[in-house]
Amino acid sequence: MATNMRGLTQFIADIRGARVRELEEKRINKEMANIRKRFKDGNLDGYQKKKYVAKVIFTYILGYKVDIGHMEAVNLISSSKYSEKQIGYLAVTLLMHENSDFLRLVVNSIRKDLNDNNEIHNCLALHAIANVGSREMAEALSEDVHRLLISPTSENFVRKKAALTLLRLYRKHPDVIPVQEWALRIVSIMDDPDLGVVLCVTSLILALAQDHPEAFAISYQKAVDRLNRLVVEHEYAATYAYYKVPIPWLQVKLLRLLQTYPPSDDPTLQVMLQVVLQTIMNNCNEPSRNVQHNNAQHAVLFEAINLAIHIDTNSPLVNTAAVLLARFISSKETNVRYLGLDTMAHLAARTDNLGAIKKHQGTIIISLRDKDISVRRRALDLLYSMCDVDNSELIVGELLRYLKVADYGLREEMVLKIAILTEKYASTYKWYVDTILELLSAAGDHVGEEVWYRVVQIVTNTEDLQAYAAKVVFEYLKSPSSHESLVKVGGYILGEYGHLIANEPGYSPIEQFQVLHSKSQFCMAPTRALLLSTYIKWVNVFPEIKPQLVNVFERYRHVLDVDLQQRACEFYALALRPEEDELLQNVCEEIPPFPPRESALLNRLNKKNAESEDKRPWAHSGNGTLERQPSKMMKKPTLIDTNGHGSNSTGDISQDIASIPRLTAGPNVDRWFDKLAYTADGVLYEDVQIQIGIKSRYQGPVGQVAVYIGNKMSAPLTSFTTALHTEENEALSASFVKIAPSTLAPRTQIQQIVQVECKKVFRKPPILVVSFLAGAHQAIAVRLPIVISKFLEGVKLGPTDFFERWKLIGGPPREAQSIFPISLDATGHIDLAKQRQVVSGHGFQILEGIDPNPSNLVGAGIVHTAVDGKVGCLLRLEPNKEAKLSRITIRSTSEDVASEVQKLVQKPLAAEPSGPGEKRTT
Repeated sequence: MATNMRGLTQFIADIRGARVRELEEKRINKEMANIRKRFKDGNLDGYQKKKYVAKVIFTYILGYKVDIGHMEAVNLISSSKYSEKQIGYLAVTLLMHENSDFLRLVVNSIRKDLNDNNEIHNCLALHAIANVGSREMAEALSEDVHRLLISPTSENFVRKKAALTLLRLYRKHPDVIPVQEWALRIVSIMDDPDLGVVLCVTSLILALAQDHPEAFAISYQKAVDRLNRLVVEHEYAATYAYYKVPIPWLQVKLLRLLQTYPPSDDPTLQVMLQVVLQTIMNNCNEPSRNVQHNNAQHAVLFEAINLAIHIDTNSPLVNTAAVLLARFISSKETNVRYLGLDTMAHLAARTDNLGAIKKHQGTIIISLRDKDISVRRRALDLLYSMCDVDNSELIVGELLRYLKVADYGLREEMVLKIAILTEKYASTYKWYVDTILELLSAAGDHVGEEVWYRVVQIVTNTEDLQAYAAKVVFEYLKSPSSHESLVKVGGYILGEYGHLIANEPGYSPIEQFQVLHSKSQFCMAPTRALLLSTYIKWVNVFPEIKPQLVNVFERYRHVLDVDLQQRACEFYALALRPEEDELLQNVCEEIPPFPPRESALLNRLNKKNAESEDKRPWAHSGNGTLERQPSKMMKKPTLIDTNGHGSNSTGDISQDIASIPRLTAGPNVDRWFDKLAYTADGVLYEDVQIQIGIKSRYQGPVGQVAVYIGNKMSAPLTSFTTALHTEENEALSASFVKIAPSTLAPRTQIQQIVQVECKKVFRKPPILVVSFLAGAHQAIAVRLPIVISKFLEGVKLGPTDFFERWKLIGGPPREAQSIFPISLDATGHIDLAKQRQVVSGHGFQILEGIDPNPSNLVGAGIVHTAVDGKVGCLLRLEPNKEAKLSRITIRSTSEDVASEVQKLVQKPLAAEPSGPGEKRTT
């Protein structure tokens, strides 16, 4: 830049040559005056504007205030020359803040550069949008940035910058981005062949998915698929291998994205993820001598361990992880120790079995004295998370010892955690009181109000604890220096329960008064006010020291503090009332037990650690939680579940995720489905772009459906995804055997196998969703012909057996009967061949010789279910040629089976409706 502008080069040389600041300021003022004059005179060409604006920019970078050059910078942006445009954009991003009025003048120029075919101009515009990031700019240009991101003609480096620009705009103005509308199109870019583009888009999706998990549910499958291709199949260009680790930044982001969602219950994804995580852990078994290789590998490994813990804390992978973490917390490298302790804290907060972590308790305690404060903080978190009934006394004791020498930045958090652990895992009242009072004595100014409030609540509500607490707090108050928090606790406990120990040697009323009152001169006004309340209670229970107490009230009647003065005057008046007066007794009654309430200590700790941008569902000890069971997760990400499983209607986000995909409409879609309901193979869907065919076979309660998807176009279908949505998960399970390839080549066909199991009677078939990019993002949703009759197996019965069972089942509700219109064949006869095909196609064994009328059909079968067992089903079909009507009767041991099979058999046999609806009797 400077080499082409001699004036700028000379200006910079003069500034650097100035020996003192005054000379530098003099040279700058002279130059700014010259530039201001030039700008005022006008008639500057592009080169001169560029040169003078560059000088203004340099002056600004040096830290001087500049108030000129803004309009010239706006004009430079409109230039067609790159060097001038570059200086203009640089000036705009440096000299203008996001609320500057000048920005309104550049929005149209930026939009023009975004729409330009010159990718360099695109990048300059994207830089300006990301750096300035004003709301007005975001509202005006976000759609143009999105268009650059999804455009197939954009260069890869432009798409990368567009993704990061959108991320910047979303972080500053999340309401400006129409997330729901853009979600599927953005997710489709995760299948891009350029890993740099995938990395940038994954960063964007990671931020968006944390706030809108349901909209980006399909990204779960794509993340697993990409990890599998990177880690297991090694599908990446050599340029993306960082010290032999395949693009570790992308791996880390994908692993973090998977932690944003609850574990999937799709067996195919589970297996793939297990293989990926196992491979990552195996790669780290032998550390390398290369530091960069180790850093990249450890970054991936720690996220993989976090994901393994997130999925299932009882899996063998987590046991392997525990062994690796034990090695890391003893490492010589500070960063590795830090990450090992942090990840182990996550494991401790989630697992039910702390045995593997307790083996290294000594190492963790030693880490409390590490030279790095961040390591010490993580060791504190880990000890807090791994504490239980068995090791609580040891851990709390160590924390108390360390508290006396701990950094001031750690002490407040340590006090909260020690207080919480002491309360939660107290084995005896004695240990609880001793520990808490030692904490109050040692922590000093770092004890928050919540700590001593909680002590008072517990002592008040625990009768067996009151006398012992009074004794111990009295002994602590005897020490020469007692912190104010301890004085508050002592004042409250001795005021309420001092009379319980007053008859024991060394704890007489006068001794209690002398010890407590000796501390008052070192206390603040609120503490003295509490002590005055203690004294009035003693007036009621210790009449022998009443003169000393009245004397205190008398002195405090003349203090300047209004609250203390008012209390003293009121208490003085009460103390002078006659002894038989009941008013004093009523005022000084013992405080009743506090109502049950949640510990304020936990709330304080949660609040202290709540400021985090990490919105993953799991949380370790840093957020104050003590529970070590798996979190109450959101339901699995199974909207179109990643690879086949539907979603229940329970859970935090499942209401959104479980929404049923809108079925694709078409003239032949229903006809194809109805035919496949009673045939094993055929076309399920077809348009000008794609064809979907079906072949199926069933045995008992299980089945296998082969879905053939063909690309009819001469261009590939990219970001190709297949998914299943099952509404009745408890009754029917359907999942793909493997994930579909992300690209479907021109004029080719792929096969996707669906494994099906009927657990109970179901009514709604699963929905197949096929999405792909063909110019625009498209999605096709069709019902798979998996119906209850597919699990029906024919049974041969004689006339006697048939009628015996027919009568045994009886009528409604286990009978479903309907009369419906039928069509005759071309010769005017009943189409018996079609009727037999439909009945046998639905699984019934057609029984000959049962009904004397040859036009009537009789069938029998058994529906197989994995949970409810076998369900018998009998059929009678009685067509009437003259009336063009037919009566169908289904009897079954299950009323649900009877009604569902009746509808399935009737639909392909019924004539097309052209008049009144069908007549039905049941």
